[in-house]
Amino acid sequence: MSKVTLQSQASVPTEFGRFDVLAFAQKAGDMMPHVVMVSPHVDGKDPVVLRIHSECMTGDVFHSLKCDCKDQLQNSLDYVQKHKGIVIYLRQEGRGIGLIEKLKAYQLQDQGLDTVDANLKLGHQADERDYEDAIDILEFLGVKRVRLLTNNPEKVTFLNEHGIEVIERIPIVLPSQEYSEDYFATKKYKMGHIL
Repeated sequence: MSKVTLQSQASVPTEFGRFDVLAFAQKAGDMMPHVVMVSPHVDGKDPVVLRIHSECMTGDVFHSLKCDCKDQLQNSLDYVQKHKGIVIYLRQEGRGIGLIEKLKAYQLQDQGLDTVDANLKLGHQADERDYEDAIDILEFLGVKRVRLLTNNPEKVTFLNEHGIEVIERIPIVLPSQEYSEDYFATKKYKMGHIL
């Protein structure tokens, strides 16, 4: 599989502060590149605060209450801005199954299945995400050691196994809401997230 490479970048002011925004893709003109938000003064020589965030259009953009994705993203952008860090926004909607299948899974959840069982019923794995593109991006940025913002131990294992040393896991502690309580429980008990 070919690597993702830097296609463009710009400095962008946000409500969390100014970031260098970088677009990575396998080819120029890709309409859905991975987006990397780099806070000022990041030095790849030091352990860098890192969040690898998988796209969640329903949560990140439309503020769905079925998940905590928007809150995790906003919390991470705020944190990395204050602590010299990076957010890698990977285009792998719905834990890697895409938006169409994710909405089908939502329908099944409304019928009583949890998020894992809904994916399985649709013929998918519980989690089909892949973090290899994040490794390409970190290599490009010269980052070798990170303090990882995550509740997902699989991300820690993946990075360590692929040459990125995770020296600390920083938990993202957020309250559950009425619509996300079952989602939190499934992530904790079926997916091993540390909540």
